[in-house]
Amino acid sequence: MPIPPNGPRHVAFIMDGNGRWAQQRGRPRLLGHRAGARRVREIVAACPDLGVEYATIFAFSTENWKRTQSEVSGLMSLFRRYIESEANTLLTQGTRVRFIGDRHRLDAKLRGLMDMIEALTAHNTRCHLTIALNYGGRDEVARATKRLARDVAAGRLDPETINDQTLPRYLDTHVLPDPDLVIRTSGEARISNFLLWQSAYAEYEFVDTLWPDFTREKFVEVLSRYGTRDRRFGAVRA
Repeated sequence: MPIPPNGPRHVAFIMDGNGRWAQQRGRPRLLGHRAGARRVREIVAACPDLGVEYATIFAFSTENWKRTQSEVSGLMSLFRRYIESEANTLLTQGTRVRFIGDRHRLDAKLRGLMDMIEALTAHNTRCHLTIALNYGGRDEVARATKRLARDVAAGRLDPETINDQTLPRYLDTHVLPDPDLVIRTSGEARISNFLLWQSAYAEYEFVDTLWPDFTREKFVEVLSRYGTRDRRFGAVRA
């Protein structure tokens, strides 16, 4: 299926369904997360050839700490192994890696690996991969508002000049374009506190496929549907 020329520049993914994928096979949930990590590798590698410059993945939310201790520990171990195993591949592919979210609750080893891969890939430009880790949209806006308030209190920012272009400069994503398309897998139709400010005018696709089964071919199908949409951003065609 050909990709339309007016495809999305930035695609964000809510990668849902890893646990269900494993449970359907009678396996532990963590096995599904491992399968999901392999799918991330395939989708990110496909992005440049499909015209997608920016990919943002929702890896772990601020609410995911409510899961069992064994699953949270397993996920943190998986994140560490993913960075260690994928760093050189991402560097060679020309992928730049960034992280968004509150890092303070993450362990020191994981934070160090995050710093390492960000520095290692800092000069790559072929694809920009952003990983949302301990991320929540409301938490991000709250943290951004605190930084903005400190600048006002310090006299660095005039409150009378604040408008809808001001807050984005304080968000974790301040160096990224807003997403054009948000894809959620597994059949759930929720945005789950993901990129709340940035996705104000994004197109959404809720697909029934569980994330470990979301292949490159299924990604192409979604991109092709996106190409048929008329994005007016509140305006009316003459």
